[in-house]
Amino acid sequence: MNTTIAISTSIREQIKEFGNKGETYDEILARLLHSAKERQLQELLMDSKYCINIDEAIERAKKRWQ
Repeated sequence: MNTTIAISTSIREQIKEFGNKGETYDEILARLLHSAKERQLQELLMDSKYCINIDEAIERAKKRWQ
């Protein structure tokens, strides 16, 4: 099922810049969304906020699994 969304001509032209010859807007947007999701996952995985250094990880593991 398809739908119609209203976007400005400027945005349409910017989306078109990301496309390859013969590619539909649906294909362009699907590829851009996939790329954005991968980038979000990469940023989450690379976020040092929830990381500990290897020495601390080893110490925790030794204490937990004596």
